[in-house]
Amino acid sequence: MEQKTYRVARFHAGNAIDWNAVPVAEIDCYRWLTGYAPRATAQLVYVEGEAFVLRMTCAENAPRAVYTEYNQPVYTDSCLEFFAIWDSDSDRYVNMEMNARGTLLSNIGADRHERTPILDLCGDIFPVTGEISGGAWAVTATIPLAMIAKLYDLDESELATRLTAGYAFRGNFYKCGDETEIPHYGMWNPVGTEKPDFHRPEYFGTLVLD
Repeated sequence: MEQKTYRVARFHAGNAIDWNAVPVAEIDCYRWLTGYAPRATAQLVYVEGEAFVLRMTCAENAPRAVYTEYNQPVYTDSCLEFFAIWDSDSDRYVNMEMNARGTLLSNIGADRHERTPILDLCGDIFPVTGEISGGAWAVTATIPLAMIAKLYDLDESELATRLTAGYAFRGNFYKCGDETEIPHYGMWNPVGTEKPDFHRPEYFGTLVLD
């Protein structure tokens, strides 16, 4: 099965992010169901010493966005998702699932069953904003290093020193909508299961810091 690589752009703290200069990951592998495959993309940047910032977009009219509260089942809405193992020494991955309202479902664990809400470990959730405009929608999420450090029981300064050029970790970007008018499942790095299952870190691609 294919293993893709995405280059994570680096920005100095205090500098505005120019998304036009950031590599785009195309969520263009749709499996399991046919008939609907909206164009969806993901971009990830590292703001030195502060946070990762994620932007995901989808060309979709009137996306379903029912849920408004943290950890409600937004995967049944029109949903954009990012899963990542932030610490290369761990097998626990963070899932971030978001609808067009910016509603977030996010937990950490080694598989889909044994998962802990990030709110329980960090006392907070990742800030997410959603926007709908001109037949498309997008979400932008900030993932502070302080929260990643808490999730993986790391010292924040130790984590920051790891994040030099060439640092590699694993993850995948997804698009789904379990209860939309036309259910669909799209991904950046292909998942080789017989039935829809995004909680499969063995199919994550590689993310490398510039």
